[in-house]
Amino acid sequence: SPGTLSSAQAPSVPPPGSITLLHLRDPGQIGPARRVLINGAGGGVGALAVQLAKARGAHVTAVDCAGKRGMLLSLGADEVIDFEREDFTRRGVRYDLIFDVPGDRPFSAFKRALEPAGRYVPIGHDHFGAAGRRLFGLLPHFFKLMFQARFDPRLRGPGGPRPTRSDTLATLQELLEAGEITPVIDSTYPLSEVREAFRHLIEGPTLGKVILIP
Repeated sequence: SPGTLSSAQAPSVPPPGSITLLHLRDPGQIGPARRVLINGAGGGVGALAVQLAKARGAHVTAVDCAGKRGMLLSLGADEVIDFEREDFTRRGVRYDLIFDVPGDRPFSAFKRALEPAGRYVPIGHDHFGAAGRRLFGLLPHFFKLMFQARFDPRLRGPGGPRPTRSDTLATLQELLEAGEITPVIDSTYPLSEVREAFRHLIEGPTLGKVILIP
């Protein structure tokens, strides 16, 4: 029921929830009549982003592998794109906001799918360190984006003050109690099996969060 979380769901909410709310706090870009695309929608952060954007009235396109289609539709996605079969940046469709969890493609590719007044939000988890072939991980990529943001407003953050941690947690609690967001759990592992948990994360795909429990 709304506001009721299992012992596995409870610890999964704050980190991904805070990341999502921090970047999706501008109602002008995720409200009614807005087109939002969530790239990497099937993980913990992406799944919450899908639900939050949908709860605020946006038309939500979720991008992930075909195996996550059913879950993403159940979370409220209006359409799901299988990234292994279709490049969403070449569909000829433009979005008001692109929320990019993987962060593994250049901004030049996303510009093809962004409205002139849209916004690109890179998250970037570097696949939990699996992309070791890339020197310094995603840092060079993000430094480049910071430089480009000086010239392209689509890379700039949302307006308004940055919410405090207490404000973010309070908002998350309200959304949970209203049943507007529900954390999605892929699997749980005891702390003694932390290596197996990370192996599962890296080898994927995962449906939501992988949780370590005492």
